[in-house]
Amino acid sequence: MFLSVFDMFKVGIGPSSSHTMGPMVAAARFLDMMRASPFQFAGVRASLHGSLAFTGVGHATDRATILGLAGFVPDTYDHKKAEATLAHLANAHTLHPDGLPPLHFDPDEDLIFDYDTVLPGHANGMVLMATDAQGDVTLRQVFYSIGGGFVMTEEELAAGKATDEGAPVPFPFKSAAEMLDMSGMSGKSIAQMKRANEVARGGADQLASGTKRLWQVMNACIDRGLTTDGTLPGGLHVRRRAKDIHDKLMDERGMNLSAPHTINDWMSVYAMAVNEENAAGGQVVTAPTNGAAGVLPATLRYYLDHVPGASESHVEDFLLTAAAIGGLVKYNASISGAEAGCQAEVGSAAAMAAAGLCAVMGGTPAQIENAAEIALEHHLGMTCDPVRGLVQVPCIERNGLGAIKAVSAASLALRGDGTHLVPLDACIETMRQTGVDMSEKYKETSLGGLAVNVPNC
Repeated sequence: MFLSVFDMFKVGIGPSSSHTMGPMVAAARFLDMMRASPFQFAGVRASLHGSLAFTGVGHATDRATILGLAGFVPDTYDHKKAEATLAHLANAHTLHPDGLPPLHFDPDEDLIFDYDTVLPGHANGMVLMATDAQGDVTLRQVFYSIGGGFVMTEEELAAGKATDEGAPVPFPFKSAAEMLDMSGMSGKSIAQMKRANEVARGGADQLASGTKRLWQVMNACIDRGLTTDGTLPGGLHVRRRAKDIHDKLMDERGMNLSAPHTINDWMSVYAMAVNEENAAGGQVVTAPTNGAAGVLPATLRYYLDHVPGASESHVEDFLLTAAAIGGLVKYNASISGAEAGCQAEVGSAAAMAAAGLCAVMGGTPAQIENAAEIALEHHLGMTCDPVRGLVQVPCIERNGLGAIKAVSAASLALRGDGTHLVPLDACIETMRQTGVDMSEKYKETSLGGLAVNVPNC
């Protein structure tokens, strides 16, 4: 099994990888289908189902779908151009994607939030349609946004399409047990095996430049969040707190005013900075999702800024190790909040971050596997219950606590020799089973939990 580091970590926009990035990616794929079709098209339509319908407005799914049909993609998203496109659409009801004729699209009529029809493949389903001059549908495709910005057609999902396509890789582990066995037999670390797999598929230069960009985007997102104040959009009037907390922490430095546990505030503020940027629709990196995008960058920033002897030369090893763990979770369970609750998002992110931190602090493969297990185990059962469908409450603080758990898990694992009772594979399978048993109202629908017990206006 091979899932690239650039699949686990994607540069995109907030507030949600599955509800914002996924629909935009799906729309871009649909445009490619239209370009390859012999039919002549005059318009497009879309319907959103399941979780995409219930929390779509809070996650900007409608906006993302429209912009995707206009030709925007997450990796190169331009906010100013997007606003201009939406302003033009409001007046002209016409989209102008490259390589296609002008397409009629009236958001009030052609974008439907279908709360009653649940598509069978996944909780995040959408239908995209292209019409001829008479308004008849001549091309139709069902897409599923399966978490972390990954998108599959209904045919791909039904066929069980693997993400592992391409040249063979030297270390194709599908479980943590296989990963540890391969490491033991080869004498290579998890990062070294993952690096060999990446080089076999994309080359060393692509890996080096790509991981460098990922950390640059992550770090820049932290810095923006630490220097931006104001109120987040969406109607909850949630005040940005990262800047104020960071300013206070900076004022306390060197004054002997801080208690030892203040280090937790540093971890939290880094994560909160990212997720406040995400909630505002800013540029983030899925890690493995947008809703959990703050955990891993916060843990890596903690390592670089607060751990003696830390070096940026270890960033690639951190990301590769984290991606290896994230790939196992995605392959054997889920990273989608709509499929398995927040245990699949912040829980997965904490496991990935714990593994990465343990690796760059000298942990053995067994200790790294232990760190990931500890972090994931103590997120089991966590529901996804965003108030008003916004990736704000409880999501922003939850990332901060996820980073703290990640660091604690890595530290505990490093204190041992890697021997432990619950294998990571068993923990991942438990998370999958818990997700299956979890009520749908706790899976990113805003129909249960905090979403219905906290006043949202």
